[in-house]
Amino acid sequence: MKIRIIGVPMDLGGDRRGVDMGPSAIRYADLEEHLEKIGHKVEDTGDIPVPIPESRIIKDPTAKFLPEIVKANKALADAVAKSLKDGYFPLVLGGDHSIAVGSLWGVTRVRKTVGVLWMDAHGDFNTPETSPTGNIHGMPLAAALGRGRESLVKNEDASSRINPTNVVLVGIRDLDPLEKRALRNAGLHVFTMHEIDRYGMPAVIEKALAHFQGCDHIHLSFDMDVIDPDEAPGVGTAVPGGITAREAHLALEMIAETHRISSMDLVEVNPILDERNRTAVLATEMIASALGSRILD
Repeated sequence: MKIRIIGVPMDLGGDRRGVDMGPSAIRYADLEEHLEKIGHKVEDTGDIPVPIPESRIIKDPTAKFLPEIVKANKALADAVAKSLKDGYFPLVLGGDHSIAVGSLWGVTRVRKTVGVLWMDAHGDFNTPETSPTGNIHGMPLAAALGRGRESLVKNEDASSRINPTNVVLVGIRDLDPLEKRALRNAGLHVFTMHEIDRYGMPAVIEKALAHFQGCDHIHLSFDMDVIDPDEAPGVGTAVPGGITAREAHLALEMIAETHRISSMDLVEVNPILDERNRTAVLATEMIASALGSRILD
């Protein structure tokens, strides 16, 4: 298929610097070459402009850098929507996870019934009222469902928002207290590390995919911190006890076999905390698995 790479060097959504270099690190790990080897046609449109934190002032500590993040996400939404209309698979490289807001804004402009597969150590279901940090990279999934600060949730038609029953989270293991309550009450399907440990990754992915039967588009949002930091040390917010790289490959290979993923973002690669770019290399391999790479073709 035709793939359009869109970089978003977003470093405003969290307190720890470095994820703005994620798109460059992933490109440096030969992403385009990996995808072309599978047989895809690849076009890289460069990066969405994002200001650096030092050039801006935090006006609202409960939703840090909100105006700048909204502006960048609007530009990303335009790029994602255009890619879909042009017949391209939009592959968005982060940057922190706040960019998923723009990815999903763009998708819902073009597709009607959207499913979201959210692979992450965190729920990202906070709002400014529940977040202990005010970091927007912990809020994008809530925002995509219409929860949170008005400017972050009302930039798109409310009728195009994601239906909570079409959202599945996998790999979750680090939630804030009020975030737990919100997830329980929202009707989302959540597979924590407990379910993965108990039933195994194949069973969890099969159950996850079964929830997308009525969707005409599935968006995959993959945070590299879903993988255990022993194997992916260069991430924005590392949490011990994650899935192995091989489990991640298996999950993405199973997802690719369905031929139903129509857009993807991969986020939170932090080269500053990495070891010789190994996390970015792993990220490139994850993308390739999600888009059809196999051990034995």
